[in-house]
Amino acid sequence: QVQLVESGGGLVQAGGSLRLSCAASGRIFSNLAMGWFRQAPGKEREFVAVISRGGSNTYYEDSVKGRFTISRDNAKNTVYLQMNSLKPEDTAVYYCAADSPGWYISPNKADFDYWGQGTQATVSS
Repeated sequence: QVQLVESGGGLVQAGGSLRLSCAASGRIFSNLAMGWFRQAPGKEREFVAVISRGGSNTYYEDSVKGRFTISRDNAKNTVYLQMNSLKPEDTAVYYCAADSPGWYISPNKADFDYWGQGTQATVSS
């Protein structure tokens, strides 16, 4: 089992920044590929970003490329999502997810085995 706890959400004006964190426990963190997904009201949960076990490979959804950065600190069992130049359409609940054993990075929800409870990010215009 893997437990994931997100933090760092909040309310920010358009153009601002937020940094989300996700603390993991229960498995060897460096054996997990980690991803961020988001779900806006009335919409399906969608992929945002994913990072490989060692952190060398990342992949982003097109609308966040150049604005969001996923990173991880394996010594702290934590993955981050730095969100810059935020837009109102980024408003959503953001979920952290873990893929075990995570040999390859994937943008597909079905490939992730563990999920956090989510943190709300709201961007006002």
